[in-house]
Amino acid sequence: MEPIDLGAAPDRVARLAEGIADERLGDPTPCPEYAVRELLAHLAGLSVAFRDAARKQFGPTTGTPPGSSLPVLADDWRTALPKALAELAAAWREPDAWEGNTQAGGIDLPAAVMGRIALDELLIHGWDLARATDQKYEVSEKELRVSEALLTPSDDSSGEGFFGPVVAVADDAPLLDRVIGLSGRRPDWHPA
Repeated sequence: MEPIDLGAAPDRVARLAEGIADERLGDPTPCPEYAVRELLAHLAGLSVAFRDAARKQFGPTTGTPPGSSLPVLADDWRTALPKALAELAAAWREPDAWEGNTQAGGIDLPAAVMGRIALDELLIHGWDLARATDQKYEVSEKELRVSEALLTPSDDSSGEGFFGPVVAVADDAPLLDRVIGLSGRRPDWHPA
């Protein structure tokens, strides 16, 4: 698999985070177990985990499954999250990041697959964040095609996607909506 550039996705998430007022931190998100604050904390944690996965620096950041506990948003998140996102993008720009195997979330995979999962996590959770905070969200077709390929269940699966049951979306729906459906989310989700 060819290396891909994660640069646009981390930058997009950082811009979304910058647009969130403190009073929105308790708002619901398309991830039912997360309010905006937990989603931001999850993004900070996965940024560090996938950065370390690219660098092949294994330890608690790469070996801990993501659902072990509800993530807690650090007080310095407004500076820490953009920094972690920038470091994530830089780490995956190194050619050796894409070679061999690596680990994130306690799972060992080929690095080329892990880099695609990192992009997908940023793409999907970026959508979650944008939708929860009423912000505009635009993603390139190239990024969406990477996520679509990663999330599309195999023909022999039971309809379970990468992150749970796939939500049916019309074949002629926009590609972003189809990818969001593959992630197990409803593309028409809005805060109540």
